[in-house]
Amino acid sequence: MRPVLLIPGIHNSGPLHWQSLWQNQHAGVARVEQADWDHPVCDAWVAALDAAIARASTPPVLVAHSLGCLAVAHWAARSARAVHGLVLVAVPDPRGSRFPADAQGFAPVPAALALPGQPARRTLLVSSANDPYSTPIFSAQCAAAWGAEAWALGPLGHLNADSGLGDWSEGWAWVQRWRAA
Repeated sequence: MRPVLLIPGIHNSGPLHWQSLWQNQHAGVARVEQADWDHPVCDAWVAALDAAIARASTPPVLVAHSLGCLAVAHWAARSARAVHGLVLVAVPDPRGSRFPADAQGFAPVPAALALPGQPARRTLLVSSANDPYSTPIFSAQCAAAWGAEAWALGPLGHLNADSGLGDWSEGWAWVQRWRAA
């Protein structure tokens, strides 16, 4: 099976977050660790992500949540390194009023998820109708710009542990299909 790299957002994903549950329940799933989860700097997060991808045995599936999605977007816009696909869940708007003040360098949002001349990367963007860190319009704009398939889940907040997703079996089923492909 293809490896899965989890890229959490600011403050990391707690023990009840679907990312943590996936890591604990499934083989071949690893978390990209950051030196500073509470005061994120985009370039540092991108460097940690690139190093984790470089260590993967085969091109991995990247599964990001929240600020981790913006780190993945910045990485994808700068790197030719191969990945099998990108699952971006609850992409936050860095211009939004609730965007973390401690997050540095994540704006502007990249216009593409590949270097010029490279083919688009397989991408799924998952959003919620009432995400406090984003809007349906922002999510739709990102999906269109990035050539992503959009999956709107309805009013589930920030698609984290507070959203009642548990181990989010629907999301894991999507990842499993990509791992097997």
